[in-house]
Amino acid sequence: MRRRTLVRTAVAACALSLMATVAPAATADPAGATVTPRAAAGASHDDDDDEDRRSYKRVGYFTQWGVYGRNYQVKDMDKTGQAAKLTHINYAFGNVSPEGKCYMPSTLGEGDPWADYVRPLDAANSVDGVADDWNQPLAGNFNQLVELKAKYPGLKALISLGGWSWSTHFSNAALTPESRKALVSSCIDLYIKGNLPVDGTRGGVGAAAGVFDGIDVDWEWPGSSGEDDTPYRPEDKKNFTALVKEFRTQLDAYAKSEAVRTGKKAKHYDLTAFVPTAPAKIDAGFEVRKIMRDLDWVNLQGYDFHVSGEATTNQQSALKAKNDFSVDQTVNDWLKRGAPARKLVVGLPFYGQGWTGVTGGGDGLNQPAARPAPATWQAGYEDYKALKKLVDSGTYKVHRDKKNGHAWIFDGNTLWTYDDPQVLRAKTEYIRDEDLGGAMIWSLDGDTSDGELMTSIDRGLKRR
Repeated sequence: MRRRTLVRTAVAACALSLMATVAPAATADPAGATVTPRAAAGASHDDDDDEDRRSYKRVGYFTQWGVYGRNYQVKDMDKTGQAAKLTHINYAFGNVSPEGKCYMPSTLGEGDPWADYVRPLDAANSVDGVADDWNQPLAGNFNQLVELKAKYPGLKALISLGGWSWSTHFSNAALTPESRKALVSSCIDLYIKGNLPVDGTRGGVGAAAGVFDGIDVDWEWPGSSGEDDTPYRPEDKKNFTALVKEFRTQLDAYAKSEAVRTGKKAKHYDLTAFVPTAPAKIDAGFEVRKIMRDLDWVNLQGYDFHVSGEATTNQQSALKAKNDFSVDQTVNDWLKRGAPARKLVVGLPFYGQGWTGVTGGGDGLNQPAARPAPATWQAGYEDYKALKKLVDSGTYKVHRDKKNGHAWIFDGNTLWTYDDPQVLRAKTEYIRDEDLGGAMIWSLDGDTSDGELMTSIDRGLKRR
């Protein structure tokens, strides 16, 4: 995501860019088409909590820039109880340079080494309760991830590459075998081997080794439009397949070389991707059967089905919907194209989309609106924790479509569509019933201080 001229402006830009990941087309393909049965490949039904936790992925995005305005630190994943319930943390985001390499510049809006590994944390904000000093080569968020993983040994961290605004150079970088090899090699060097740029006493060869356990490719979007400055071409579809293959090949080769060097069993590095809900975008950019051979799983876009920039209020993350985007439609479309059910991880929002100046009466849904609703960081985009306060204040009424699995709140003028614990219970039941791979969250900093939404997901995926 492009970000950070000022903290508030930067966070707002990130929220806006996420909302635009797929602004729905004027007409959507019908949801709920007939598909092949969900195969329970690799599904575990052991009642033991540890075995159950391994059965379903619980992937949470941690935003690099959230440590500023939102003041959401790595330690907060521990304090809220989220870390104990997660299997994977996706660190958002890593950038790709105009030369087609993973890089970490100090250029405003293009990289933030200060947040990543330079910034010293005091004892109060450190996972282990010990303040950083200026002599250690690794500090910032990366060091806190190391401390968090030490406290929760089963927890893994992946670097997520790209995002809405930092997908700009993917198409060019994936264009040839040589450019793909160079891109993948640079990403492994920077994030897996941990060879960070030197910044004072920070960084250096191997400084971040062990921070990341894999790579998440968040190219938005191969073969179709993304942000205005992001080029795309028809060849992206086959080039994305080849890029995924190159990541898998080089990650496996590095794991084997490390095993030879250390005499230990070769580590498996996870390789995942964030993928769209719109059928046209799936078909333009993804050879589904081929990429699924090399990806451990894909994180499905399960939100932004409708966004606050539209002139009419609507659902942004419904479980099911007739003739519209929905979670079920997204799952069906990926299954129809050959994706294994257990490699589909459903995206869940910890935020809402909102409109104000809503007219037409009733419960406010599917009515004309004047503009995006005022919000903390970006008009039309608000964290769940803030929406919960609106509900608790009594000024908003909660409305539910229980059949289709979504909720919204309305005060007669302003409407917010969002997921609350009741909606998440329905979605986790769906994940279990359909033998899917688990749940992904964008983003962890939207939850309450006691991790209300993460607890709902965890309980839902364990419930029999």
